[in-house]
Amino acid sequence: MSEYLNLLYTFGRPFSPIYSLAMSLREVFYKKGLFKQNRLPVPVVSVGNLTMGGTGKTPLTIYLARLLADRRPVVVSRGYGGKAKEKINVVSNGNKVLLSASEAGDEPYCIAKNLPGMPVLTSRNRFDGGHYAVENFGSGAIILDDGFQHLSLQRDLNLVLFKVNTFLGNNRVFPGGDMREPLKALKRADAFVLTCVDVENRKRAEAIERALNKKFPAIPVFMTEYRAVALVGADGGQIPVENGPESFYGFCGLANPASFKRSLSLAGIDTNGFLVFRDHCPYMKPEIDFLHKQSKNSEAQAYITSEKDMVKINPAKLSRPLYALKMEVVADKHFDNFVLEKLQQQR
Repeated sequence: MSEYLNLLYTFGRPFSPIYSLAMSLREVFYKKGLFKQNRLPVPVVSVGNLTMGGTGKTPLTIYLARLLADRRPVVVSRGYGGKAKEKINVVSNGNKVLLSASEAGDEPYCIAKNLPGMPVLTSRNRFDGGHYAVENFGSGAIILDDGFQHLSLQRDLNLVLFKVNTFLGNNRVFPGGDMREPLKALKRADAFVLTCVDVENRKRAEAIERALNKKFPAIPVFMTEYRAVALVGADGGQIPVENGPESFYGFCGLANPASFKRSLSLAGIDTNGFLVFRDHCPYMKPEIDFLHKQSKNSEAQAYITSEKDMVKINPAKLSRPLYALKMEVVADKHFDNFVLEKLQQQR
């Protein structure tokens, strides 16, 4: 996959200025009122990023939903990759998860599974989704999953995430690089959140913090960790990581598989082999057969994957028991207080 992206970026580099200009003009048109922006009657929190690929939006969205629980939040996502194409798709009504991972999309389904009691919707138009949430679920706050570029809906808190180990990628705008917009778009942010900070990359995180503070001195920077909390079995049961099998064969279909491998290592999990599938892999028969073939000679006692991958796999079709590494965001009180105070000021 990395070779494909490098090739794309090489040939796409001459077109980056054109795409960058188009995105800048789009932002100006929204600011000038040439493109309409809608406002909801409740606070809107956007969790997004400047770069393509995984930056930890899903776990932070879950964290924020729990933090804002007393406001009866509803998560609204675009539902990338989901087969459900209605104007509004109710992934969870707060009592029951109503759509499968293939219907909802990997991220919304994973969010719904981790937020019992909180509704989750998908809608290409986030205003429509947010309006539906207020009218039908009495929502007191809307959380936009991957909403930084969705300028048609005004928001009260704009959080932009950077994964420490990748930051801005190759520092070029698509199609010549990883950035969805030029760097100046970050002026829209209310706060930057550095994700997946750990003991090994903290110095890098601190260097990124200094760089962001220098470039955008009025925008605060927060650091969050991403810690393993349990192993999740195919039946949904959880056990401590140290009580799991002694060795695993790992695999995933994520935008940043290296990050997942790093999480396994930091959790003290040994892998006797590791296989990378394409991002948002559906895990149909060809993929399962390939997994069996590649892991055939491994001495691993079980398979291990991410929660996003696990929800798309029928464990009965695997030759070994399947576990997912359950991860959760850890943030300090300064971040929590910033979010709560910002929303209190707005409404």
